[in-house]
Amino acid sequence: MKEPTILDQIVARRRERVAREGAALGARLPERRTSPIVPFGAHPFLICEIKRASPSRGEIARCVDAVEQAATYVQRGIRTVSVLTEEEHFCGSLADLVRVKRAFPGLCVLRKDFLIDESDIEASHRAGADAVLLIARVHDAATLGRLYEKTKALGMEALLEVHDGEDLKKAGRLAPVFTGFNSRDLASLKIDPVGPLRLRGRVDWKTTAVYESGIGSGEEGLFALSSGFQGLLVGEAVMRDSGLIGELIGAFDEARGSDAGRKDFWLRLYAPRGDGDRVPRTLVKICGITNREDALLARRLGADVLGFVFAPSPRRADPGLIRALGDLDILKVGVVAGGPAAPILDPAVKDLLNRGLIDAVQFHGSEDPEQCSRAAFPYYKAVRIGEERDVDAAGAFRCPRVLADASVPGLPGGTGRSIPDSLVRRMGERGPLWLAGGIGPANVRGLIHAFGPELVDCSSTLEASPGKKDPQKLIRFFEEVARAND
Repeated sequence: MKEPTILDQIVARRRERVAREGAALGARLPERRTSPIVPFGAHPFLICEIKRASPSRGEIARCVDAVEQAATYVQRGIRTVSVLTEEEHFCGSLADLVRVKRAFPGLCVLRKDFLIDESDIEASHRAGADAVLLIARVHDAATLGRLYEKTKALGMEALLEVHDGEDLKKAGRLAPVFTGFNSRDLASLKIDPVGPLRLRGRVDWKTTAVYESGIGSGEEGLFALSSGFQGLLVGEAVMRDSGLIGELIGAFDEARGSDAGRKDFWLRLYAPRGDGDRVPRTLVKICGITNREDALLARRLGADVLGFVFAPSPRRADPGLIRALGDLDILKVGVVAGGPAAPILDPAVKDLLNRGLIDAVQFHGSEDPEQCSRAAFPYYKAVRIGEERDVDAAGAFRCPRVLADASVPGLPGGTGRSIPDSLVRRMGERGPLWLAGGIGPANVRGLIHAFGPELVDCSSTLEASPGKKDPQKLIRFFEEVARAND
């Protein structure tokens, strides 16, 4: 029998309480709604949450007053507030929502809870909610439809939250105006920043997409907003530091800038490929490209990303090559190696990024998280893994993925060396694995079977000579990747 998830436990417990105590769960509600409904979705669509605790993070701010917290948000320019009203795991209450709406009748208030039937919707309306969260996972399609229609009939808006393909099917029948995509896995409670992107790309109705969970910095907000999302729902991070709100509002401004169209690296990388709910095939990056012939062959064979080295290396690329490859429709990454004693981003690479000739930067030196985020967007970090502490250090970077490469003193990459298996496993335990270091036709199938990397990055093992790929090695490599994914 399948072990119940924390979501199952919360919903079961709430059903018992509502059956016993009624939908208000002891809160004193007015007989009828006393405030006009405020429209949901005002720009910037940043929803800040009043959240005292959670199953994943424990206590956040147990003693905070809901009205005082709402006042803090309002003072920083927030127009939409989510009030988490679940009591036993999140330390909220419907009374919090009543008090917040009474204090700020012009504020748009979202009720976030595990709503189960029409009485919950009616209670939310009476309490003053302008919108409610409906979690598709909690309901069958028919019940979800009834709750959605009840919400709309009362003049409120629904944020319909999805987590997987089954949820999308239910939501698609309703074509909700607002769809929430939660990056937190409801079974493991882990965050995967790109999970919402995979689902967002499969939506076939017009909707305002809201990215939920895992936003802890302006950089992470910009990642979501540049990847097809129009709204952010942020809880723990702004509860702990309301000063973050300014960074997040700035992310909305940056995402709306004139060059925002080129910042879709992550959205394109995780675009649907007809896999449905199956485990997606392994992504492939071919690095060390120095000529058009190798670029064309790698693309034809199925590469997802091409890497061009702009650090001291026998594989160093000429910026002119990148300009000449502007017609090649494939993601292109500039690989740089900076650090305290070296420039972080060469002006020529910055120009290529600004002009959209490369789609992202791979930092492969000794850069720290702040250096990376200031120097380029979008980017990801390659971390050299030689011992346990390197695995721990990889967690400091805020980019959605970190590339694990072998650690060889004095050499940033392209060494042909492999990471010890025990450290590869440790990196895989952190989340989806991006793997480089000594990967080639002879071992890629075994590595995929053993560790299930989401992406493999290959360079020197595919060469006839430094900077020149061997066509037969490339062909064999992609054949082995295909066999591993069968």
